[in-house]
Amino acid sequence: MNAVELHKVSKTYAKGAVTAVNDVSFAVKRGELFGLIGPDGAGKTSIFRVLATLLLADSGTANIDGFDVVKDYKHIREIIGYMPGRFSLYQDLKVEENLNFFATLFGTTVEENRDLINDIYVQLEPFKDRRAGKLSGGMKQKLALCCALVHRPSVLLLDEPTTGVDPVSRKEFWAMLTRLKEQGISILVSTPYMDEAKLCDRIALMQSGRIMSVDTPDGIIAEYNTPLFGARATNMYLLQRSLLADPRVETCYTFGEELHLTFVNGSADVIDGVVASMLDAGHTDVSISSIRPTIEDCFIRLMAQ
Repeated sequence: MNAVELHKVSKTYAKGAVTAVNDVSFAVKRGELFGLIGPDGAGKTSIFRVLATLLLADSGTANIDGFDVVKDYKHIREIIGYMPGRFSLYQDLKVEENLNFFATLFGTTVEENRDLINDIYVQLEPFKDRRAGKLSGGMKQKLALCCALVHRPSVLLLDEPTTGVDPVSRKEFWAMLTRLKEQGISILVSTPYMDEAKLCDRIALMQSGRIMSVDTPDGIIAEYNTPLFGARATNMYLLQRSLLADPRVETCYTFGEELHLTFVNGSADVIDGVVASMLDAGHTDVSISSIRPTIEDCFIRLMAQ
């Protein structure tokens, strides 16, 4: 049995005028760290709200640990830990008061499940008497994660937990998720950050309410079906304009400090000719070399298909 299953789930808003989730199906295995990857507006939060029994889908079915999100919503709320994208704890309560409050709601205590949250709680303990609203962004997310774990859930639903968090806190947060997975907790996490995708066991790439691909990060990259190249020159903006105007170039987009491009029919034989054309056009220090695609390259290519 899978930890999470969705089958042909759809959700619309504004009386059907806006489609947020369109016929989405995927499954999360037990003990898996599964990433839902996509930009804002892709439909990730709507899926999380359906799974958390906070929103009814228009069609399709979803279950957690074999329990239906509609028929068995009361039981599901007892076995999941849900962390919404927006900080939703009581900001006027102190750190320790928030933890005790949520533990009490689930009929347990912080001490009873201390072993599960200890790695996170030790970082919060120096601030236990501070009001939640006065914590830094990273500390707020750690407190929210503690509150989601305090009743020892079997499935953890994390909706963009690292959005707006500094790079160091993001790294620490993902290290925590890895340790939680090792303790047998199944984790479904969403993120708009493509670099976080490689930290998951499997990922689903999502855009405009649809799932474009589901596989391991390496499996997604292996599906990239044409050679990819990186280009550099003294003036990158003008180089991109010239490359886009060249009939031998299929795609060309900015990626960090270089341009990523593909050629028509995937041919690499035209590199020398393209470089010569760019030099003839007045560009200097032009170089084009073969590179390995990233998850973001795969996402961009899937969007264009």
